[in-house]
Amino acid sequence: MKKNYFELIKEIPDKELLKSLYVTQILLLTIALLLGVFLFDSFQAFVDLINTADPSILLFGAGGGLAVVIVDVILMKLLPAKWYDDGGLNERIFQKRSFIEIAVIAVFVAAGEEILFRGVIQTHFGLVPASLLFALVHYRYLFQVFLFINVTGLSFFIGFIYLQTENLAVPIVMHFIIDFLLGCLIKIKYEKNKKE
Repeated sequence: MKKNYFELIKEIPDKELLKSLYVTQILLLTIALLLGVFLFDSFQAFVDLINTADPSILLFGAGGGLAVVIVDVILMKLLPAKWYDDGGLNERIFQKRSFIEIAVIAVFVAAGEEILFRGVIQTHFGLVPASLLFALVHYRYLFQVFLFINVTGLSFFIGFIYLQTENLAVPIVMHFIIDFLLGCLIKIKYEKNKKE
């Protein structure tokens, strides 16, 4: 009998799963840097996409990320649990990590994905291709209609914020806040269930 995607994921040891996550993010960042060399007039033009002194980082990056998490938590309470089932992958990645490890994972994911999808692809090819490719890279969500709609909508939202601010630091911070807070919530829920 042929195994489905979720059954195959469950067979991967946690250590290998985390290693795969880091390797994937390094690969995305490498692709972004290589494409950046060819698509930008200079490396400085690529670097200039990030403005860490811009106050919109707090308002739109941190604030937008927090708003997304609040909406997501409300939806998790209202919608059937099966709509959010990604095969337990996010739980396996985050539940046994320290808060510092969750932050490190969130930094790697946010930086790798946003530099590639917003900084390179959206800057050169537009919001729609960048957002759709972002959604497709989150392969495991293709098997759950709600999760795919959710990640696609999120991608368009982050891309729209990038269009408005023209500062790559904003979507990086937004993505970090989303992944970090949702990762922490998974860990807290796991610790609470362990004590019961």
